[in-house]
Amino acid sequence: MKVDTTRCGDITLYTLTNATGASVTLSTLGAAIVAVCVPDKDGKLDDVALGYKNLADYDNDGPCTGKTPGRYANRIALGRFRLDGKEYQLPINNGPNCCHGGNGFQNKIWNGRFVGDGIRFDYTSPDGEEGFPGRVDTAVTYRWNDRNELAIEFSASSDAKTIINLTNHAYFNLEGHNSGSVLEHTLQLNADRWLPTDDTLIPTGEIAAVEGTPMDFRTPKTLGRDIREDFPALKYGKGYDNCWVLNNWQKHHLTRAAVLTAPHSGRVLEVETTQPAVQVYTGNWLTGSSPVNKEGRPYDDNDGVAIECQGMPDAPNKPAFPSQILGTGELYTQFIIYRFKTL
Repeated sequence: MKVDTTRCGDITLYTLTNATGASVTLSTLGAAIVAVCVPDKDGKLDDVALGYKNLADYDNDGPCTGKTPGRYANRIALGRFRLDGKEYQLPINNGPNCCHGGNGFQNKIWNGRFVGDGIRFDYTSPDGEEGFPGRVDTAVTYRWNDRNELAIEFSASSDAKTIINLTNHAYFNLEGHNSGSVLEHTLQLNADRWLPTDDTLIPTGEIAAVEGTPMDFRTPKTLGRDIREDFPALKYGKGYDNCWVLNNWQKHHLTRAAVLTAPHSGRVLEVETTQPAVQVYTGNWLTGSSPVNKEGRPYDDNDGVAIECQGMPDAPNKPAFPSQILGTGELYTQFIIYRFKTL
């Protein structure tokens, strides 16, 4: 594995290139994926991860492109939760709710270092940061191999009981990051159920069947087939921005989450995870919120899709959802594997 390091002010980039020439570029800002260059069905390499021309634009970017949001990815209703009888208030940054932990992990400079076959990023979040209790020591480790598999390991420990929910927020376009809409991509999800929400995208607590709804991706269909249907969830998010409950989830066991396929390049992305759920976001608000991309133009709505394996949104306020509480002396560990193939 070839490893190249580039310093850009306070930010360090690491590029891992495997024996086939495929590569991944990672950033200490947000412990982020900034590029994934993989072959199409004819062997042509292209970058399939959305990203920006200027590294400075990753700082506090609205789309959270490629980053590790935290302490709590996704939304918490009204930014409030109770833990051992005490109520905590988080920043409000997404309508009436807190999303991605406020000014969270995604906007911090992490410490990066080589570890065997990968890169490890470390960040220590002090007690009270963005309203969360406890000091949390967090690590995100990326490993890239000759089979074009990107494995991500998330780990965290705390000196006090707290909550945590980590994921990666890369947007993928398997035709190439600058190729336009992903709505012709085909998606399949290993999920019979999903989480209906209110109009602020907070789960109602119901775990509903996908059958007979536009949320049914049990068999492959294009992202665009049903996205304009007159269905509440699609109206609330201006497209897909919803959480699916993975079938046969078992704690600490990898399970298939999703398969994304591009019709022209023939690229395929298989996603596996130890997480209980997957949020699919079709980049419905990229227009006007995205800095210029690597080719110098702003992204438009639906130019990429994020497949965010994670704990369930608002789980601290939903006792029926899998717990995202991290106790003192416990170790939070989760994995995501992005496997790039061709038809």
